[in-house]
Amino acid sequence: MKRMYSLIALLLIFLGFAFVKEQHQTAAKQAVPTVGILQLLSHPALDAIHKGIIHGLAEEGYHVGKNVKIDFQNAQNDQSNLKTMSARFVNEDADAMIGIATPAAQALANASSKTPVVLGAITDPEGAHLVKSNEHPGNNVTGVSDQAPLKSQLQLIQKIMPQMRTLGIIYTSSDDSATAQYHQFAALCKKEHVRLKAYSIANTNDLNQVAQEMVSQVDAIYVPTDNTVASAMQTLVATATAKKVPVFPAVDTMVKAGGLATLSINQYKLGVETGKMTAAILKGKKPADTPIHFERTGEMTVNLSQAKKLGITLPESVIKEAKENGEVFK
Repeated sequence: MKRMYSLIALLLIFLGFAFVKEQHQTAAKQAVPTVGILQLLSHPALDAIHKGIIHGLAEEGYHVGKNVKIDFQNAQNDQSNLKTMSARFVNEDADAMIGIATPAAQALANASSKTPVVLGAITDPEGAHLVKSNEHPGNNVTGVSDQAPLKSQLQLIQKIMPQMRTLGIIYTSSDDSATAQYHQFAALCKKEHVRLKAYSIANTNDLNQVAQEMVSQVDAIYVPTDNTVASAMQTLVATATAKKVPVFPAVDTMVKAGGLATLSINQYKLGVETGKMTAAILKGKKPADTPIHFERTGEMTVNLSQAKKLGITLPESVIKEAKENGEVFK
């Protein structure tokens, strides 16, 4: 009988240890936070932001596959995908959600008023009605802005194109951030007495026709932070290059795709800052009390190959700045 009691006791102890171990494993699993990342579509600028986010999380101690789970979804510029993928994050009880590009961020904000939403480089959070104010977001949304240094970019265009008579700008009419930048840039051009001619598209299907009209009427083209135009940059560049019209984009990655030059905020660094902000929220910081982060220092990026195709000689000071504090594409 004693032996039986001993066996029962040992069995109970074994089961107790097994139960405690399972509880510890469950708790450990639950302790790994989930971050949903929703990207509007694939193109170099947004891809660079995504890579930066992962780096920023790692810098703050969150390593993918170890102590943080990343659920990355790419909507491929489909509005229905944005809604479905946002709901996916909410249903899986994500600890934080990151939106790369304004439509992605808006979809996440509409999906939940409780789950923290971090803006992955959104040009105008306040104007897009994502926050109450940039200084005091107020709800579950905060993040990083990729607002371009418009005045510096206009000055760069004037420096490279001193004889320019008409500057064109092309943007997507349905993109809140791009439209806001158009209005800001138009006001700046008016103040600086630069003749600006505006062209808008509804989607990439419009770009070729609008670009054909545009290059016959302007001396240079400015592209604001616009994901739709960026995704079809090669079409715009090919049309403009055929007429020897330079394209000055707001984003550094678009220079590599055939733009001539820009003084812009580095997209990868914006992603790093987004990752760091997300890490702070995972550690307990409240989005409502976290101001929108603005990067203020731009970097010079030039495309020497494109300058050669256009027959344009870039100022030595511009090339020097790009070599010292930016990037030169040859």
